[in-house]
Amino acid sequence: MGETAGIKEEKRCALVTGGSRGIGRAIAVALAKAGHPVMINYSGNLDAAEEAAMLCATEDLELPVFIEQTDVSDEAGAAKLIQSAEEKLGHLDILVNNAGITRDGLILNMKTEDFQAVLDTNLKGTFFCCREAAKLMMKRRFGRIINMASIVGLHGNAGQSNYSASKAAIIGLTKSLAKELASRKITVNAIAPGYIDTDMTRAMSDKAIENTIKAIPLRRAGQPEEVGALAAFLASEDAAYITGQVIGVDGGMGA
Repeated sequence: MGETAGIKEEKRCALVTGGSRGIGRAIAVALAKAGHPVMINYSGNLDAAEEAAMLCATEDLELPVFIEQTDVSDEAGAAKLIQSAEEKLGHLDILVNNAGITRDGLILNMKTEDFQAVLDTNLKGTFFCCREAAKLMMKRRFGRIINMASIVGLHGNAGQSNYSASKAAIIGLTKSLAKELASRKITVNAIAPGYIDTDMTRAMSDKAIENTIKAIPLRRAGQPEEVGALAAFLASEDAAYITGQVIGVDGGMGA
């Protein structure tokens, strides 16, 4: 295993925001499998967070796993979360910004507060966490930041103008930060999932699911673990020369 700034790769510590369910949980588990102590951030569902933590802990009974409730859209709360991760984990080396919400609706019916809420959590939450984590990573001259974008941030989607705008902005943020932080050996990349089998997508109507699957060249939904595997790779030493990239996990939808 490689070492950077005195930190062994297998002991690099990770924070996953929105890590209690779905894609976030799969990422947390994948990082734990790779030997990383993990902090799982959640917004409201304690039971789900504890379950995610147990899944991480089963990979190694001695692996530290923590949970922390925070609304990342709150600037002070996000700063406190990053500081807590630094203190409880010992050092914060990997940040995965996965926390996000949806408030879907066509533009003519979309309320201003619904547009703003999505930007506050998805975009501002990512920005707040990146800014605070970068301060710590720059001092150690190492870091991995992985931001969750979406295929709709690249191609748009009817009824999701707010969500699409937030994810497109995250892509711009990712590319800018990659340029700013590269000299300190901090990589910044984005993952753009397509249709992934989660609680959120299972709430779609059968017809909507059928139509979505037809639009995917691989003709199936992706699994959260497939996104988690990519996140674990981007956090590894094997990905040290990859930065400023947006990598799709979409079964070919964005091809």
